[in-house]
Amino acid sequence: MSSRAPSANPRSWNPLTLALLAALWIAAFANWPLWRAMSALPEMASARGAVFIVAFGAIVAALTLASIALLAWRWTIKPVLAFFLLAAAIGAHFMGSYGVVIDPTMMVNVLQTDLREARDLLNLRLLASLLLLAGLPLWWLWRADVTRLGLARQAIRNLLALVIAVVLMAALAVALFADLSATMRNHRSLRYMINPLTSFFSLGVVVSAARAQPEGPLLPVGLDAKPLPRAAGTKPPLLMLVIGETARADHFSLNGYDRPTNAELAQRGVLSFRNVTSCGTNTATSLPCMFSHLGRQVFDARAQQRENLLDVLQHAGLAVLWLDNQAGCKGVCDRVPHALASDSAAVGDGLPDALCADGECLDEVLLRGLDARLAALPAQRRAQGVVLVLHQMGSHGPAYFKRSPESRKPFKPECVTNVLQQCERDALVNAYDNSIAYTDHVLALGIDWLTAQTQHYNPALLYVSDHGESLGENNLFLHGLPYAMAPREQIHVPMVLWMAPQTATVRGFNAACLREH
Repeated sequence: MSSRAPSANPRSWNPLTLALLAALWIAAFANWPLWRAMSALPEMASARGAVFIVAFGAIVAALTLASIALLAWRWTIKPVLAFFLLAAAIGAHFMGSYGVVIDPTMMVNVLQTDLREARDLLNLRLLASLLLLAGLPLWWLWRADVTRLGLARQAIRNLLALVIAVVLMAALAVALFADLSATMRNHRSLRYMINPLTSFFSLGVVVSAARAQPEGPLLPVGLDAKPLPRAAGTKPPLLMLVIGETARADHFSLNGYDRPTNAELAQRGVLSFRNVTSCGTNTATSLPCMFSHLGRQVFDARAQQRENLLDVLQHAGLAVLWLDNQAGCKGVCDRVPHALASDSAAVGDGLPDALCADGECLDEVLLRGLDARLAALPAQRRAQGVVLVLHQMGSHGPAYFKRSPESRKPFKPECVTNVLQQCERDALVNAYDNSIAYTDHVLALGIDWLTAQTQHYNPALLYVSDHGESLGENNLFLHGLPYAMAPREQIHVPMVLWMAPQTATVRGFNAACLREH
């Protein structure tokens, strides 16, 4: 970087000029998903709509400049712009490729993504986005000389630029108020597509919420919980609670789907509940909500300061075990026995290569060594009853083809890339349906294992997915849209119940009556 005065180097750039150029670049190019979404709106098909899009682009550029202006100093401008450009390139890729928006809920999902999940999202399209949207301007930026101005002069310019940007935004907002208010009201997802500022805003909301959480012990729930009384000689209950991942109810043949995705469950006399909606549109939100007594309508991040269903089961004296084949339990299992299903040392059983490879395992691993895990739970608690929670990898995308073994792929050809837009629609659905069919197989094996426990327990299985998935409908992929605007594909989830005949008899459970409804 040159230290010469501006007069000696006429090609040097004022930090504020660099900020303006970056704001224009980000608004024009890194916000292409926003412009694509707006251009597709029916009300934008006219000349008035085109003028509104251009004016809204000016608002985005002014807003971006206002965010950078006070940071436009000779020694800070390059790292600040690098951060903005990289964040914008990444945001543009995911919003443009998968139809997601970066709201606070999605930001929580991003922060809780582990290396295994992140790896499935890496592809050449992301690299191209980084090179084109961030690499090109960064290459030019780091070669540019920056003008050295006095502290007072630069401060005055930066403050003036901030004022001008705010005034421009206000003037354009007033001039476009009718169209602006209608568009933002009718298409709320657009407000989360202003890139990268909504990512920064969402991150701020998440951090603020985390800091606002009260310190101290968790609020207890159900301290007086007790098991239902059992007649003398009655066997204790054994419930296998399977938490599915990314499964859609409308892709379960038990619910009327025209492909045999539940061939094995259909032979085991299960009940399928067809009108179940999720607690959220992503695991980070939905999983804690599923185990909270508050319910979706009032659940929020502060609810995690309370105990949950697993704590209540422990208060009641039952034996509880959480087995995970995913990115953790999001705090739900912190106070009960829990383990990774791939931890073969815990059950003294080596895992075959067919189940685990490249750092991740197929869901059958959840069933490995269950006898040993069950026997290891405290005998006194087992006598009261047992709840085994199995947290699946399920149909986690975008690499759906990884979620089923080669021997269990009834639907061909399947999409074998994580760049979903490059797949034929039929191949994408095949890959997803193969993951559902494999879940069917895993649940059937779980039922078979439970059936073998009837000598000592009254077993049952309950399966429910945490959320659904978009498979290209309305150009949306994956999940995570704000709940209020999420399509049904992301919130309509399957729930399946199986009870051993002896369990149904003891509980007075009338399956025939339920089937009528």
